[in-house]
Amino acid sequence: MIVWRRAGLVLALAGLLLGAPGVRADLYVDFFRAVNVDNVSGVRSALERGLDPNVLDERGQCALYLAVREDNPQVFELLLTWPGIRLDQRNAVGETPLMMAALKGQIERMQRLMDRGAAIHQEAWSPIHYAATGPSVAAVKLLLDKGAPVDARSANGSTPLMMAARYGDERSVKLLVERGADLAARNNLGLDAVAFAQGADRDWMVETLERLRRQRAGAAR
Repeated sequence: MIVWRRAGLVLALAGLLLGAPGVRADLYVDFFRAVNVDNVSGVRSALERGLDPNVLDERGQCALYLAVREDNPQVFELLLTWPGIRLDQRNAVGETPLMMAALKGQIERMQRLMDRGAAIHQEAWSPIHYAATGPSVAAVKLLLDKGAPVDARSANGSTPLMMAARYGDERSVKLLVERGADLAARNNLGLDAVAFAQGADRDWMVETLERLRRQRAGAAR
């Protein structure tokens, strides 16, 4: 019931934005249906009839974010260049399209978003955190090469190295350390990258981090 009330409220608000509520609600529903199945003609039709490309669905997701998440190439390309599109539009939990592309390791889409002006670094959670969480070391490298801070801090003080240690690829951990990541950094709870790996029962990652720490200490002598 709560979900349906929320959806109804979103549709009602959508109706107010363009005037005729009934027409607007239908347009809104058709738009997101088209986005989710990569129906580029349906998306274009809704936009040409005046729908805001940055409107959020009932779960707080924007269309460009959904196109990335659902791997819908035609809708992604249309929205990317549509007049008025906000490339850094955040969803209900603060995620941007670039963050999702980074998490999924969609290198070409990451590049396209950044070429169009998507923010490489943001306060709190940033694309580099998402890249480090995912399986693609190439995504981490791309963001670092573009100037993303290697020790970017999230809202709770976590760094990309911590995220990679708990969820990501060993190659991402090694790359972050090679680029100067602080192995001793701790988040707001006092946890470092080793603690993140231990919390996920990734004993092999703990060994990797300890080895990298010894290597760095030896190189500093």
